[in-house]
Amino acid sequence: MTFQQHKLDFPGDAPGQTTTLYWYEVGPADASTKVHLQAALHADEQPGTMALHHLLPMLRDADANGQLRARFVVFPSVNPMGLATRILRRHIGRYDLGTGVNYNRRWPDLYPAIADAVCDKLTSNAAENVRLIRSAVGVWIDQQTPVTAQQKLRLHILKSAHDADIVLDLHCDDESLMHIFTSPEMMPGLQDLADRMRVAATLTAEDSGGGSFDEVLPNLYRKAQRDNPHAVVPMAVETATLEYRGQADTHDAMGRLDADGLYGFFAGRGLIDANVASVLSPAPAATPFEATEVLRTPRPGLLAYRVNLGDRVAAGDIVAELIAMDGPEAFMARTPIRAGTSGFILSRASAKYVPAGASVAKIVGTEILPTRAGGYLLED
Repeated sequence: MTFQQHKLDFPGDAPGQTTTLYWYEVGPADASTKVHLQAALHADEQPGTMALHHLLPMLRDADANGQLRARFVVFPSVNPMGLATRILRRHIGRYDLGTGVNYNRRWPDLYPAIADAVCDKLTSNAAENVRLIRSAVGVWIDQQTPVTAQQKLRLHILKSAHDADIVLDLHCDDESLMHIFTSPEMMPGLQDLADRMRVAATLTAEDSGGGSFDEVLPNLYRKAQRDNPHAVVPMAVETATLEYRGQADTHDAMGRLDADGLYGFFAGRGLIDANVASVLSPAPAATPFEATEVLRTPRPGLLAYRVNLGDRVAAGDIVAELIAMDGPEAFMARTPIRAGTSGFILSRASAKYVPAGASVAKIVGTEILPTRAGGYLLED
């Protein structure tokens, strides 16, 4: 396959509106492995786009040299609708302003949609079962009648990802160290990706509660396994959300390093015939996302942090102090915000004025927290 750019125009939801989505395909069309890469589903998170900007010419050159052993489908900025959501000079790329829905929430639960089509056909033949499931999902996607531009975009993304063997969704946090979100079944299989990215943490959960994109396909196969115990249904895809530091970390040099990490991961898997440097030191082993505390404010105020990213804290330590902005001691009193678990600081808030209930830090621990087990694990 030659290096190809594609584009698709989506009619907007108002007269005269059109949105164009761009993506690239590169690698042998008949390759046995398909890789789906996308960035900026949250359109205000650009470090992933910078990484793919650097990765694309690397893939192009490898293809020209006959080095690719997989077909790569790359969406450098997968949410053009979100790029347009600017209000008063601020980019609100995380939410659909029409519905208020987070762009990375409420993705469809695929197994119930295809269960009747596959349940009587699944057997002990794992490869055939994967083919049946993927075919059924493809048929279901083609049968949908999307109305809004956002619905059309989602179905197009799912169409690309549903039959991929590796699906990586590139994001970033607010102010953060590198980390990965993935399903428990993906580890330790994706430890090589964590090592290449040099992450501080890999956080796992079967269901984080929001219907995130990276959980759609694992949930499909997991539910197929549980609903058909007589059949052999493998987890036929590796998926992960890659968090490339914070929103302000969209830098050219960092993007090149991040692209090198992805290239090294694919080369290490044999998907690119290239020699790459060995990993100098392994990343930490995965921990359950339920062991990560999301620290929140009890009231509005001005944050004064007492810790930096990567600092280790013990339960009860002061992470930040909240300066009062109203009441009898307005702009005088400070309320300590204390860690509820022991671990290290993975992320902080870049905006220091915070409302009540705002997330101000994530603390990665090792023990599952009772308040997190079985609950909604995401910040928004």
